[in-house]
Amino acid sequence: MQVLTKELRKALPPLYSQEANDNPIVHAKFFTPDSSWTWFITEGGPEGDDYIFFGYVIGLEKEWGYSALSELEKVRGVLGLPIERDLYFEPGQWTEVIARFRTQCGE
Repeated sequence: MQVLTKELRKALPPLYSQEANDNPIVHAKFFTPDSSWTWFITEGGPEGDDYIFFGYVIGLEKEWGYSALSELEKVRGVLGLPIERDLYFEPGQWTEVIARFRTQCGE
């Protein structure tokens, strides 16, 4: 599965563009189908030969940060499955997206 599509590339605001927004728009969700890692992507942009995403990551820690496409494409879960883009994800403000996620996960 292609994580970064042409449509997503066009939809993502440039890096740092939502920096002052306390409730940024989340445009995509990536996840590992065979582990508990999730990425909520708010921004992105090319950097050299790579593409850098910014968003909220739920993994070993829960934190805002940057992820390189080249690194995400290498990640594999415990069964060796690659990261996928949630095809049914509905973009929305951060508070709405995380509330939906927590409800779905039973948090």
